[in-house]
Amino acid sequence: MSSRWTTADIPDQTGRTFVVTGANSGLGLHSTRALTDAGARVLMACRDTSRAEAARAGLAHPDRASVVQMDLADLDSVRSAGEILAGHRLDVLINNAGLMNIPRARTAQGHEMQFGVNVLGHFALTRLLEPVLTDRVVWLGSMMHRLGTVDPTDLDWTRRRYVPMTVYAASKLACVMLAYEQQRRLEAAGSGLRAVAAHPGYSATNLQYRSGSRIQDLVMRGVEKVPFLVQSAERGALPQLYAATVDTLPGGAYVGPDGPGELTGYPRIVSSTRASHDRDVAAALWERCLEMTATS
Repeated sequence: MSSRWTTADIPDQTGRTFVVTGANSGLGLHSTRALTDAGARVLMACRDTSRAEAARAGLAHPDRASVVQMDLADLDSVRSAGEILAGHRLDVLINNAGLMNIPRARTAQGHEMQFGVNVLGHFALTRLLEPVLTDRVVWLGSMMHRLGTVDPTDLDWTRRRYVPMTVYAASKLACVMLAYEQQRRLEAAGSGLRAVAAHPGYSATNLQYRSGSRIQDLVMRGVEKVPFLVQSAERGALPQLYAATVDTLPGGAYVGPDGPGELTGYPRIVSSTRASHDRDVAAALWERCLEMTATS
């Protein structure tokens, strides 16, 4: 394996099945393409099936991918998709989909939208699929987790002031914490499954352009023209592909780019904040997610 890990280093994935959420664009689509090129079967869990089918048709091996409708902003939809997905032999779940820096909104069940999609929807899906997974779960974090705080008593931001990027940072910290907490619980149960996390650095995707502010979106587009700050979505997908396919990666690992500030580069194991390793908060977060998603 080269020191600069790329998709060429992905081991043969023939016979393995992956679930990728948000697989119709951005990091999810590049991950789906790389995995199917490596021989894997990918179940594309997406909200918009027409866009997902168009994305699937554009793959080099469209026969290796299938679309399953799932809206992470609706826990009923997640449960329905989970029942379908759980009917397959699954190896890896990549919790890739997400929302960032959006105006305040609520999910179908009334939860704050960024937390609802980035965290709760994926938590519910993970719990539904864990019994049939053979290998690992990959949670998608972010550099922004470093600015986040998690308050298990106010996950829906009903008491605190809603600041879109602050809420996004909190949701991504929660994803990293849940990866670590899941790994601890898997180990305690004697399970052979692994839970890991990854972040894409600063990658050019459509995630940045949903602020509701034309000025903010224009600024973000300008920043994306600075090459040493931003990398392509194809490069940004490498950390989660590494996290999903490297056999020797230990459970509880966090993977990100190796460049300055982890903005760009090739995947390697990186560190996360002290807050992300707070076991008491993580356990409380896990229990609240169980309550909010009605899973056990």
